[in-house]
Amino acid sequence: MLSSFLPGFLLSLTLILAIGAQNAFVLRQGLRREHVFWVCLTCGLSDAILIAAGVAGFGALAKAVPWFETVMRYGGAAFLIWYGWLNARSAWRGGAVLDTGGAATQSLSKAILTLLALTWLNPHVYLDTVVLIGSISAQYPDRLAFGAGAVLASVVFFFTLGFGARLVTPFFAKPVSWQVLDGIIALTMWGIAAKLLMT
Repeated sequence: MLSSFLPGFLLSLTLILAIGAQNAFVLRQGLRREHVFWVCLTCGLSDAILIAAGVAGFGALAKAVPWFETVMRYGGAAFLIWYGWLNARSAWRGGAVLDTGGAATQSLSKAILTLLALTWLNPHVYLDTVVLIGSISAQYPDRLAFGAGAVLASVVFFFTLGFGARLVTPFFAKPVSWQVLDGIIALTMWGIAAKLLMT
């Protein structure tokens, strides 16, 4: 179980660490201490739904069409190599600084609606959760454990980002911090890709 759970956790964590609109929004809410619990819970639940759909769908498809698993293994590895290269390039050139400024206080309903739009209207979210995590989960003996690890990583990340925002923001205001983070993400992605190719 741990051999499937841990890769799921690490893959999900590295995918979610990238600077994006959703993470920036959670960070801003954390800095302002506005609706932090509900914002983090909404992110975690959204990812859980998408990851579960990917793991269940790709698992069933892999059983129905035997060659599909092989295609997805190499396709997933190719994507990971490319995604790792993007992070490596970002690390080499210099990481971006996340802008945490923004508008004044907003209501809980407006905050949640904004977050849902940032999450569900972002095509990259589907690529990361349903397609990538779903396809890679088919390579592990316990897809349920892999999916559980991926979901837990998402929940842990969002709650850590939301409630720990005031602690980490000064550190991640420095471009070099994002360079280090991008480098770690690149190496992790390439490690997972290598494991897929050697299966």
